[in-house]
Amino acid sequence: MSPAWWAWVATRDSLTARLIEAGAGRAFRVRLLGQHLGKPSLDEAQALGLPLDRLAWLREVALCLDERPWVVARSVAPLAQLRGQRLERLGERSLGSWLFRQPDLQRSPIEITTATASFHPAFGPWGRRSVFRHGRFAVLVQEFFLDAMADELGLPSR
Repeated sequence: MSPAWWAWVATRDSLTARLIEAGAGRAFRVRLLGQHLGKPSLDEAQALGLPLDRLAWLREVALCLDERPWVVARSVAPLAQLRGQRLERLGERSLGSWLFRQPDLQRSPIEITTATASFHPAFGPWGRRSVFRHGRFAVLVQEFFLDAMADELGLPSR
């Protein structure tokens, strides 16, 4: 991985804040692609330590600059842990805007992949995921960097 990509993929701070900064005045928007209750995939359930038959809150978004998606993300949270969190009301606000305000937030190591997002047709060179924990609450956040971002920032394709 190039050092330029490593600076994006390995960062542990808010991706939303970094995208807004990199956009240099472009309009940032979280586009809600879908949000529903459902069963997580096998690898998502394993990452969260969930039995396969448990329902979870599933949310998919595109992080856009000037309406062009740069990153797509999928979040998975066990339904039993959602009580009181009100995340279903996020709408088109970023999950990170809520997560990074939690004083006891812990983040697992970041896993990196070259796989593309199974829920979105756009391609990109890298994906990453990690589990965020806040008290008893846990959410798996999976982010896929798209070719549009690489093109706009002059990053290598891989």
